[in-house]
Amino acid sequence: MPQTKPMVSIENVVASATINQELDLDTIQKKFPKIEYSPEQFPGAVFRLEKPKTATLLFRTGKMVCTGSKSEAMAQKAVKTVVDSLREGKIKIKNDAIVTVQNIVAAVNLGGSIHLEKAARVLARSMYEPEQFPGIIHRMLDPKVVFLVFSSGKLVCTGGKKEQDVYRAVNSLHVTLEEKELMIYD
Repeated sequence: MPQTKPMVSIENVVASATINQELDLDTIQKKFPKIEYSPEQFPGAVFRLEKPKTATLLFRTGKMVCTGSKSEAMAQKAVKTVVDSLREGKIKIKNDAIVTVQNIVAAVNLGGSIHLEKAARVLARSMYEPEQFPGIIHRMLDPKVVFLVFSSGKLVCTGGKKEQDVYRAVNSLHVTLEEKELMIYD
């Protein structure tokens, strides 16, 4: 059994959303001067929020991409806040946004170091080329996530669609490292 419980910190949740209608980004920019919109450089407008601290890209198609939130709930709230703000600014929006989490990135500390050479041989679907990158790239199938595994015992987990998948993946990898005696505790 693991000696310590992994410390998991959700760093970024990327969510897409749609309101199923066209948006007039020029009008939106006029009504919200803080919105960043330079169509000659990028086709989306950036709507930044302080609470929750996020950035939501708005596209003419009515699609949105929200980044910077620290949880699924925060991403939902951020998109709702953006839509509510647009409505308050007299932008006609018929539907509430449908939000879908696309990616969750988490930082993890396992509380001990990892023997990378051995781990690279033991963990299936892993790639370790220390002259290219100082960690193992490990692809987990269930849940479908990718880990960057470092000798310090620190990990980055990306690709999760639900927070529970991230925790399940971290625990699964941690148990495997323990069982295969790849963890080193001081």
